[in-house]
Amino acid sequence: MDAGVFRLSLYLPAQGASETEATIIEWHVAEGDRFEQGQSLAQVDSAKSVFEFESPCRGRVIRRLFVEGEAIPINKPVLEIETDDPAMRDWIPPAPAALPAASPALPQPADEVLPLPRTAQSCALLAVGGYLPRRVVTNEELVEHLPHISADYVEQVTGIRERRWAAPGERPSDMAYAAALEAIRKSGLATKQIDAIILATTTPDVAMPATAAFLQDRLNLPTIPAFDLNAACSGWLFALEMARGMILSGTARHVLAVGVDMQSYLLDKTDESAYFIFGDGAGAAIVGAYEGSGAKIVRTVLGGDSRGLHLARRNTPGYAPINAIGQIDPWIRLDGPALFRGAVENFASLVRESLIRSGWAPDEVRWVIPHQANGRILRAAAKRSGVPFERFFLNMGHVGNTSSASIPLAIVELEPRLQPGDRLLLCSVGAGLTTAAVCLEW
Repeated sequence: MDAGVFRLSLYLPAQGASETEATIIEWHVAEGDRFEQGQSLAQVDSAKSVFEFESPCRGRVIRRLFVEGEAIPINKPVLEIETDDPAMRDWIPPAPAALPAASPALPQPADEVLPLPRTAQSCALLAVGGYLPRRVVTNEELVEHLPHISADYVEQVTGIRERRWAAPGERPSDMAYAAALEAIRKSGLATKQIDAIILATTTPDVAMPATAAFLQDRLNLPTIPAFDLNAACSGWLFALEMARGMILSGTARHVLAVGVDMQSYLLDKTDESAYFIFGDGAGAAIVGAYEGSGAKIVRTVLGGDSRGLHLARRNTPGYAPINAIGQIDPWIRLDGPALFRGAVENFASLVRESLIRSGWAPDEVRWVIPHQANGRILRAAAKRSGVPFERFFLNMGHVGNTSSASIPLAIVELEPRLQPGDRLLLCSVGAGLTTAAVCLEW
């Protein structure tokens, strides 16, 4: 760096004394770009106005600290830059200034109609992000009102020591938003490059509109298709296949596939078959055309087994129990023994079928990343699958069963240990029973 060049952080100007945050609508500069004093660096939306964030000096962008669509506290820097402007050495962020308020309006059609994407030959996961709530709930906490059950017994039966539960006021769309932001950051894409959102959940914010629509609004992507799907614990893998179909058909270039579930509010404390199992969380992936980077999708297997229709169920919508009408049961209910048998059979069949369809030998699979259902189920399934249990990656011990979020959360945790060329087999069995497997080459 030249002797006269130094680094500093830039902050957004507050548009009123009461403002605490704003949102980047669109960045006008990328990392490495040079800019001049007075140049617009980004378009910003605050409670008071929509305005252009203008540079107080000339310089070069070192790092963008937030992505488009992300809420930014006014007291946090948004850019790291370098400049040779001596006046900036003692620069103080500008005080709040009144700008004319922009009148809110419905989204308008784009002035430029973009050409349809080229049809891709294959697809990949370009980045995976996750989110877990801060609150840690241990087995000891859950068995306090159940003197006949010990914390060690719960772990022995389920494989779970602790799980994360959402904070009061936290919603599924909040968790989905956090996971999506992490995936977007890791992908290196601009938020506006996302062409569709597919969100898998059994615990939507509301019955309608879709939770994907709330996420779409948070990301400031007002005109793209966004919808939910419900395939229970297999939902995220179903979302990956739906995303792949959109890309291969030329409907989209990049699809945000999210799995999120918040089931902590839906557990009956007297029902020992379900009470200890579930945690809350969200996972997200950016799916795009495979162009030599990313985790290549090699094969997908989707299915179902309606013999398991009544093994896992809930009779009311949403992520929290409603005021029951009549005798409607609002809680998650599991038929434990029958669910165990059905899940073991289907998990083992999925692994065997996926290996056959992908042309992989069992010893070529570096990791099986299953839905984190239950430790005993997965041990039994591994014995019948042909892949040693040591290659099954489990993290349920400290996150619990997070339903449609469990596989992306496991990938995020395992990612530092993955090497290029690793072959991964993702598989899930969910209520219904839904079955899904995806073979990836990292």
